[in-house]
Amino acid sequence: MAEYVQLGAVKTWYDEVGEGTPLVLMHGGLVDARFFAANIGALAEHFHVYTPERRGHGHTPDVEGPISYQVMADDTIAFLETVVGEPADLVGHSDGAFIAMLIAMQRPELVKRLVLISGGFNKSGEAGPEMEWDVDQIAQFLGPAYGEVSPDGEEHFKVVATKIGEMAAKEPNLQASELGVITARTLVMFSDDDLVTLAHAVEMYDAIPGAEFAVVPGTSHFLTQEKPDLVNRIVLDFLTKDPIPTIAGIRRPPHFDLPADS
Repeated sequence: MAEYVQLGAVKTWYDEVGEGTPLVLMHGGLVDARFFAANIGALAEHFHVYTPERRGHGHTPDVEGPISYQVMADDTIAFLETVVGEPADLVGHSDGAFIAMLIAMQRPELVKRLVLISGGFNKSGEAGPEMEWDVDQIAQFLGPAYGEVSPDGEEHFKVVATKIGEMAAKEPNLQASELGVITARTLVMFSDDDLVTLAHAVEMYDAIPGAEFAVVPGTSHFLTQEKPDLVNRIVLDFLTKDPIPTIAGIRRPPHFDLPADS
């Protein structure tokens, strides 16, 4: 049942569905939990799924001051501590993926497993660095959906989009070497035509110890909606099964016995 919880200055909206161990879905920038509509049902068959919406997104009102990844990570940490109350699986898309990454780096005891979908670790990986942050154009695309649920009204969307644009002009800004502190079992997932280059995605995969890697073919940055069944199967395979013993691993040492006469 959807409800609000006061977390510091933020009146955070969230919904929850399903039973089992906790899984927190973390939406992308300037959208909300409805963008996971095609994924929640499949995940809720196995997990207790929480769908919090961050400050200035969806049903959660904006608050005074700038928005940064660290501020949103702190908000989410408060949600994990106050509402979830135990280590959870984090599945993040786009901005949500980077925030999930920050939480796994800073508060590893709160994270069981980590699924990072279409979220890079610094701006060097942008596939279209020349793209302009056009608030009016973004408002035409996303403003009406924002206005359907935001307590601040559709007219406030440009305020939030401006804040996110100011953040996106300089963040994220981690170095690959910093990702080595992540201890949670991690799945790195991108589309084959994403806002982040595949070279950057591979660099991210290489930097996170023991990470697993998936590329969803024929999709864009909105892969969770474009091929939800495939995305759901990959995510659930990762979250519900232990790593298998591979036969000819290079990154992960193989675990098999050769025949005696080989």
